Amino acid sequence: MFLALRAAVEDALREALAARDFPTDDLGIEEPPGDVDAVLASSVAFRLASEAGAPPPQVAAEIADALDSDAIDYVAAVETQGPYLNFVPSDHYAADTLAAATDGDYGSLPDQETSVVVEHTSANPTGPVHVGRARNPIIGDALARVLDFAGYDVDTHYYVNDAGRQLAVFTWAVETFDEADLPEPERDKPDYDLVRYYRAGNAFLEDGDPDAVEAAEDEIQAIMQGLEAGNEDTYERVSAVVDTVLAGMRQSLERLPAEFDRFVKETEFIRDGATDDVVDRLKALDEAVYEEDAWQLDLPDIDKNLVFLRSDGTSLYATRDLAHHEWKLDNYDRAVTVLGEDHGLQARQVRTTLELLGHDTDPLDQVLYSYVNLPEGKMSTRRGTGIDLDDLLDEAVERARDEVEERLDDRIRDDDLDDDDVARIARQVGIGAVRYDIVAKQPTKAITFEWDHALNFEAQSAPYVQYVHARACGIVAEAETAGHPVPEGGDIDVALLDDPAERDLLRTVARFPAVIEEAAESLEPHVVATYTRDVAEAFNAFYRECPVLDADADVRPARLALVVAARTTVANALGVLGVEAPDSM
Repeated sequence: MFLALRAAVEDALREALAARDFPTDDLGIEEPPGDVDAVLASSVAFRLASEAGAPPPQVAAEIADALDSDAIDYVAAVETQGPYLNFVPSDHYAADTLAAATDGDYGSLPDQETSVVVEHTSANPTGPVHVGRARNPIIGDALARVLDFAGYDVDTHYYVNDAGRQLAVFTWAVETFDEADLPEPERDKPDYDLVRYYRAGNAFLEDGDPDAVEAAEDEIQAIMQGLEAGNEDTYERVSAVVDTVLAGMRQSLERLPAEFDRFVKETEFIRDGATDDVVDRLKALDEAVYEEDAWQLDLPDIDKNLVFLRSDGTSLYATRDLAHHEWKLDNYDRAVTVLGEDHGLQARQVRTTLELLGHDTDPLDQVLYSYVNLPEGKMSTRRGTGIDLDDLLDEAVERARDEVEERLDDRIRDDDLDDDDVARIARQVGIGAVRYDIVAKQPTKAITFEWDHALNFEAQSAPYVQYVHARACGIVAEAETAGHPVPEGGDIDVALLDDPAERDLLRTVARFPAVIEEAAESLEPHVVATYTRDVAEAFNAFYRECPVLDADADVRPARLALVVAARTTVANALGVLGVEAPDSM
């Protein structure tokens, strides 16, 4: 309803401005302050004042006189407040919003008839997922969910680096070292098992006997050459290592959850000849130079050359990524890649090179993010090399369980929640807290994860929003038990919702489809997180000011419908962020 009202307001404003020969390119549409009883406002009078030769308040009044509110869908009146035009919603708008918001799909947008591939995470399969990289799958998965909810046909991909030197070292190490000489794995997972070989191999290459290291380097080089030549035996050796480690990494990522439609391997673009084809076309470019024993591109407006072929004939990650991006452009309408901020140069190099190869790069978008830090002393680790995602999630669930246990009184625990319920809530709250706290920040801003904030039921955190959903579920359940079913959308008398807290909650709920639209267009899922806090605050104010179960019999059904609308909105908004909405807490 909000999007329909906004479109109707825009059309009416354009018509009124055009009739007076005023430009219509900037309508100044914005959200009014909370104390204004309107859904939309326009500041267009500011822009037109000099052209009209009159002060902004006078221009606003003239435009308001030219607008027929009866002819604008969902608008009851057009009022002015100084230089602003305020569009007051009708009861019909409120009724349709309330009816729509009680539907399970509320907030989803129509089919955009556009295919989008979202590539995210893509951490090298050399060991467990590190917490510093956790922002990538959380942002990437939330972004894919936002786009899907906004009506796009979304595929999520994990681009697997299975052709670089690291994987050649890893394969050599697995085939060389004896498990009996390695420390015990830190977890019973395949990635933790094999990473011991990788660490042992790198330690040996750094500090081993020079002659033995030289022999090892020859073997590693042979693996790289075998992959480049498409040797099937070499491919199978490397794949055995990659697939095993990746299986363990997937288990960790699924806990977030972050799941993928496809794992695309670099070697696919070697084996099908796409990388060789890219190399041939790059060599033919005017920007191609052979310097420092490698083929490079001297790219315009970029300080660092793009190296695309070594002197030994092996390609680089960037070369294969170019073939990968050409494949994306051939198979999808849009391609979004989530990258760490340290990959910004690489992203610019790839885009510029694709343009030199004749591609339109408008369909390509990169979402860059800063890394997640943990304050010193907040978490322990059994080795001094960093903290894995599994460690973070385990501690999140443990801390959440302590918090939930502390909040449960004996009556609630005995009557309503058993141990399985507490374990479920601890998982929903703990993992939801991690995910929400990370996705709620703008990707480009560096963040330090703080437990006290992430798990604070009173602060603007996941538990704070999740508790609103649980409270709404509780109200509806009590109403149904007492014989007060929630009415159907068409049977609700919205005129009875005249308390400011009721109107504010309904107005906030109504914005949800527009929030989804904005997040999808800007590729910023944190916009949805900010919105969930707005809904939570509006609901809590409504809960304080407006009794539901004890309300008068004529008002109760409308308030119950508003509770369901808020519950649906919070559940869908959290779902878009990949955060579970508990029915009880």
